[in-house]
Amino acid sequence: MTGIPRATVARIIKSAGAERVSKDASEALAVLMEEYAASIAREALKLSSHSDRKTIRAADIRMAADILK
Repeated sequence: MTGIPRATVARIIKSAGAERVSKDASEALAVLMEEYAASIAREALKLSSHSDRKTIRAADIRMAADILK
């Protein structure tokens, strides 16, 4: 079980064009989303620390996502 609600994940999948979404599919995507988000957060933390900041900014998140592509 993840912290991201399955209904939210199902809505995201449906917005991509799926007509129906199984609970397993929603849970699998939620797990992957949390893992990817945690990776981005760790990278953003490195970036903010490098700039001698304790606060992670939106720019850090965007840059971290670009780095992890």
